[in-house]
Amino acid sequence: MGIRRSNIVLAAALSAAVAGPGASLVGAATGGGECQLQGVANISPPLASASGAFAYNFTGGLGTGPLGACQSNVAGAPTTGTVSAGIQLPETVTLTNTSTGTTTTGTVLYQEPVPQGSGSCGNSTTAGAALAVWGDGKNTVIDYNTTGALAALQLQGTIVASMTLTLVASSVPAGYTAPSTYTISTDEPAFPVGEQSLALLTFSPTTPDQNCVTTGVSSANINGAVGIGSAS
Repeated sequence: MGIRRSNIVLAAALSAAVAGPGASLVGAATGGGECQLQGVANISPPLASASGAFAYNFTGGLGTGPLGACQSNVAGAPTTGTVSAGIQLPETVTLTNTSTGTTTTGTVLYQEPVPQGSGSCGNSTTAGAALAVWGDGKNTVIDYNTTGALAALQLQGTIVASMTLTLVASSVPAGYTAPSTYTISTDEPAFPVGEQSLALLTFSPTTPDQNCVTTGVSSANINGAVGIGSAS
């Protein structure tokens, strides 16, 4: 798959959590510009030498690393942002008093979909959804799949219309109810729904004792580059 219109979305990069340690950074786009991702993935249960099912979350920064701001051949594209998957986000919503029926606004937590995977440090596959929040305040949602072999991970994804988060009930104040779901829509005009992403990423445990053999990898630094655009 080629990238004809290579905007620089890093939102899909989170599943690098399943690659093995020791990889080199590889540019992911086949044309146009690209952008650096730096972040941390948390894996549960820890990734090990034996194959098994796991889940993970990820948070990272876009265009803020040593390589500088994101580059793009699309006028007005954002140059920095954040990316996440599988975490809880604070959102301001309408709260309803269970005794009086009156409403007010308040901030409660909503859970992003948690990415799921299967495999080991040697080989793995995952699927999930990522949310990029850009410096201009706009959002991009990407559904993605990954295939990992040792330290190398290939990711392919597609920008979709929205992500639906679920209410964290314990975050609601006593005596109130809140909407059971919260939807975040893709609204960054530089990255329209339907465009595709392609990435190659790197993985390194956050501490030297995590080696996949005697101690599984539960936390990993993620670095890489991602391009996004129309398939050629």
